[in-house]
Amino acid sequence: MSVYDVALCALQEEQTRLMRRLQELQQQRRELRDIPPDQVPFSVPALPLVFRGHTQQGKEVPTCLVSKLRICYPLPGGSALVNFDDPKVAERVVQQKEHKIDIEECRLRVQVEALELPMVTTIQVSTQISRWSVLVSGFPAGLRLSEEELLDKLEIFFGKIRNGGGEVETRELLLQGGVVLGFTKDTVAQHLCQVGQFTVPLGRQSFPLRVSPYLSGEIQKAEIMFRPVPQSVLVLNIPDVLDGPELQDILEIHFQKPSRGGGEVESLRVVPPGQRGLAVFTATSG
Repeated sequence: MSVYDVALCALQEEQTRLMRRLQELQQQRRELRDIPPDQVPFSVPALPLVFRGHTQQGKEVPTCLVSKLRICYPLPGGSALVNFDDPKVAERVVQQKEHKIDIEECRLRVQVEALELPMVTTIQVSTQISRWSVLVSGFPAGLRLSEEELLDKLEIFFGKIRNGGGEVETRELLLQGGVVLGFTKDTVAQHLCQVGQFTVPLGRQSFPLRVSPYLSGEIQKAEIMFRPVPQSVLVLNIPDVLDGPELQDILEIHFQKPSRGGGEVESLRVVPPGQRGLAVFTATSG
């Protein structure tokens, strides 16, 4: 056999292996779609949620829980994630399921499909107001204190009886900038929440801070739907014929050609065969 025949056989074997892997991934996605919407098919991590609604005694008002979500999407070997500037370009590209890419001595055949992510659309949370803890918020931007210094100053201030406080048992700085203080006596937390506003010395200045009830909660039910990422497409079954940088250049040139339905590529990442990648998407969900 010639060198060309050997290379062709290797490419055919690699393409067969990638097709099997593609079928496995498609089967997994179909199984996820069959899960009832009120069941979560994976363990839900603890997420810090920020309340953005309003409270009013005796009336129901719209509420909103906001969290910065991170969705991790595994990328198999022999794939590429292409992000376009224009979502309409991505829509045109996926209309052609198979793309033929000409290089010097052969033609690559790759599959293209829309990238869909499992998105949590609705959550049901059971909440409980803590009798022992309060949430301190309203810290000014640019406060030049380390985490330890801030917690120390709050513990000192709210630990004094003349300020309406008491012995502090726990303290925690939240990701969103608030601080949770836990007291040994529940009457302390209740009193501080009734007062609501305190002027607290933080460094060389004093600042008005808000003290409110601290709510803890657990996710009881979540509805999940697969939604496409408008500007992204997934390229699969890329054979191992070129090194990473050269392959990335060739793919980027191909998907920018208007004759292929392409357009301006914002970014392109290749995962070589035999390796694995991870695409991380962040969004604000409300």
